[in-house]
Amino acid sequence: MQAFPLFFSLNDRRVLVVGGTDHAARKIELLLAAGAKVAVVAETVTGEVAQFIAERQVNWAGRGFCDAQLAGVSLVFVASDDEPLQEAVSRIAQARSVPVNVVDRPALSSFLMPAIIDRGLVTVAISTGGTAPALARKLRAEIERMLPAALGRVARFADMFRDQVRRTLRDPQARRHFWDHVFDGRVAAIALAGDETGARRELIRLLDAARSADNPFGMVHHVDAGPGDPDLLTLKAHRLLQRADVIVYDQLVSPEVLAMARRDAERLFVGKRKDFPCLAKDEIDRRLIALAHAGKTVVWLQGDAAVFDHCRV
Repeated sequence: MQAFPLFFSLNDRRVLVVGGTDHAARKIELLLAAGAKVAVVAETVTGEVAQFIAERQVNWAGRGFCDAQLAGVSLVFVASDDEPLQEAVSRIAQARSVPVNVVDRPALSSFLMPAIIDRGLVTVAISTGGTAPALARKLRAEIERMLPAALGRVARFADMFRDQVRRTLRDPQARRHFWDHVFDGRVAAIALAGDETGARRELIRLLDAARSADNPFGMVHHVDAGPGDPDLLTLKAHRLLQRADVIVYDQLVSPEVLAMARRDAERLFVGKRKDFPCLAKDEIDRRLIALAHAGKTVVWLQGDAAVFDHCRV
């Protein structure tokens, strides 16, 4: 990972855009949608930027850039073709620890703009570290086709019940399992269809059932990790790895396949290495059963399909 991904709240924060090009207009549109207070510095501006200024959606801060314009600014975008200006703004902003992005100049930027998929409360950002913007756009188009246009409606609906679910289900694992049922089942489907009343009724039914459940049992899933290429995993294997509370794995599982699991899932190694003797199959079975009795969703991930060959090196 070349850069740390995060989502930065710009609501009511000041952002400076240096330049009046079409690139500047695109950045201004995104910034206004995020609630930022935008100021523009440019010698000349395109029609779109001029319209933003005329409609008082952005502030005109002058024709030339100076250091004082960075006071109180949270971000700076440089959308000018003037290379000396690009370098000067980048140098001064970074000296003041103000994040700066110079369009199409990753070497001058302290942060990079991703390709963005906007579904209301659901936002997906894709970055190639500035090396292949066309690839990022291609990936965005593919992912956009997969995500329903009304997906934000489901997130907004879930937010309405978030506090109630937290008060009802104190155990974090129980809450996660509950939300898995919500987003994978009828609640999400009904909410996507626009029937908020029906979705509310179904969610309350699920919550009542989860609250009254006594000593819920978990489940153990055996997944063949194959030869180590994560692209060869089935869709079902991917889903199980994302839902698992515990990943039990052996020495034949590649780091690339293991990386497909939830980041916060517990990992239990049962294979063989120099500093760790291979566990007997009976001992593995006892551990798996104990985890299931504790209500855990477990994936036993093996690098070979032969169950009794788990100690092979």
